[in-house]
Amino acid sequence: MSERHAVVIGASMGGLLAARALSDTFDRVTLVDRDALPPVGDQRKGVPQGRHAHGLLARGRTALEELFPGMTEELLARGASTGDIQARGRWANEGHTLCQAPSGLTGLLVSRPLLEGHLRARLRSQPGVEILERCSVPGLLTSEDRTRVTGVRLADAGGAERELAADLVVDATGRTSKLPGWLEALGYSPPEQEAVHVGIGYSTRQYRRRPDDLRGDVAVITAPAPPEARGGVVLAVEDDRWIVTLMGYADDIPPSDPAAWEAFARTLPTSDVAEVVVGGEPLDDPVPFRYPASIRRRYERLDRFPQGLLAFGDAICSFNPIYGQGMTVASLEALALRDVLREGDGELAPRFFRLAGRLVDVPWDIAVGTDLRFPHVDGRRTAKVRLVNRYLSRVHVAAEVDPVVGTAFLRVVNLIDRPEKLLTPPVAARVLRANLRRRHSPAVVPPAAPAPAATTGGV
Repeated sequence: MSERHAVVIGASMGGLLAARALSDTFDRVTLVDRDALPPVGDQRKGVPQGRHAHGLLARGRTALEELFPGMTEELLARGASTGDIQARGRWANEGHTLCQAPSGLTGLLVSRPLLEGHLRARLRSQPGVEILERCSVPGLLTSEDRTRVTGVRLADAGGAERELAADLVVDATGRTSKLPGWLEALGYSPPEQEAVHVGIGYSTRQYRRRPDDLRGDVAVITAPAPPEARGGVVLAVEDDRWIVTLMGYADDIPPSDPAAWEAFARTLPTSDVAEVVVGGEPLDDPVPFRYPASIRRRYERLDRFPQGLLAFGDAICSFNPIYGQGMTVASLEALALRDVLREGDGELAPRFFRLAGRLVDVPWDIAVGTDLRFPHVDGRRTAKVRLVNRYLSRVHVAAEVDPVVGTAFLRVVNLIDRPEKLLTPPVAARVLRANLRRRHSPAVVPPAAPAPAATTGGV
């Protein structure tokens, strides 16, 4: 039997995860990336959002752990932080701070450069895996009848081209993927594309972490909510640092001037972000980033698609980053790809795209439905969207005083439970009771959070 070879275009998070899944089935896996890849923990040119806070949802951590066993402990040894995401995280939604209590959901807080670099190092040690740096892919190789992709054309940093044959090519180049254009050039229809123009901007600064900051908590998530368009995230990461990301929609985006940036932090609905920023020791100046639109490409709806080719990760769907869904969905797609490959190569693309489409459905609906609360975001505000958002407002009220509702909410946003779980009678009854109590007693004060147990390797 001849050696089986797969090529992955793009060695960012999506490409690394796709390559890991392929390495269980293919004899050789080659990742191709246009960047010179830096040492573990260093910023990479091709990841402009790499300096900003990155959320790895609880489901994403377990998926990554399945793909890279021991990853959590290895990253903790490098200084990453961990803890129960409800007991040691401060979540604020629509002005309501979620009640802190043990949830059983473990978070992993780590910078994007360390996480990506660590997984890249793990992958390099995998037998049969090769990473080609400073190489671009100008196009695909195909059979004469164009029904099968047979490899890629490579161009090195000097522009010299060569061909690289492959049994499978995976496009993991993200939201700027050229695959729709390549398909058209081969005589195929490109996928339908949905775009939600969110117009969000954010700006990030790092701070030295002090022992008494946030009284032992490791994360703050203050979500933007109408009528306010501002929010912020604080994450405890390696090297005793806080990554602090401020965000805003439309024209209300955080400034880059340090003094104005700190003033912006003081205006957020809760004081938790300002608690870290005001009087803290900044390690750099604010770094801005703009994200114009969430994009979903409907590959699962195509009737014809070349054999030997797949899209993956952000090349399929690029989410509004403030919800922290991208890395988790890519991890779940990697598990799905691994399982599909174990069942054989027949109808590989249709089978994988159907599974990937189902994985994207829930986080896409969560992100789009939440963004549609803002008047400037274009989109159909169906009766379902309006009803769900009204109910979620009541969930946030209840989660402020009822830790069970808080855990139920976090299990949904961390992609462990489906959103319907919030509508089950036990949860809905708690939501109703808490809202009735608040209506009759406006001055309800959330109970004190239980003291979290000390953890090693974290903060």
